[in-house]
Amino acid sequence: MTGFRRGRRIALDVGSVRVGVASCDPDGILATPLDVVRRDDDAAAAARIAELVAEQSALEIVAGRPRSLDGSDRAAVGAAEEFLRAVASAVDVPIRLVDERFTTVQAHGVLQSAGRNSKQRREIVDAVAAVLILQAALDTEKSGGSPAGTPLNE
Repeated sequence: MTGFRRGRRIALDVGSVRVGVASCDPDGILATPLDVVRRDDDAAAAARIAELVAEQSALEIVAGRPRSLDGSDRAAVGAAEEFLRAVASAVDVPIRLVDERFTTVQAHGVLQSAGRNSKQRREIVDAVAAVLILQAALDTEKSGGSPAGTPLNE
């Protein structure tokens, strides 16, 4: 067991249209929404994420890996990993993939409970899903002593 590594992390919820981005404080206490990056141009989106990583002085990126209910990779995993490889070439920090089952559904529920209508939810649901991904990764590392997920290249 290595214990919790102090430092900010960036989380990504990679969708086909938008990428939700969240960050946490250096002690990993609270994950918060940071941005929603449109994927009209993947190179520009990867560059924007690299800017956010630099601004936050992040030690790593935690990205959701699309999975089916049975735990197998969904079809979207290939497209998400291709985008994440573009991000990896633009940053100097490791990228770890973690299970993201139900995060978008949970994010919609959180926003609906907060009184957001469907249009308002659509604008920020990806960032809220990234918060859920990051908070789960932080909790896993704190309870288990090892970083959550697997490195992008495994």
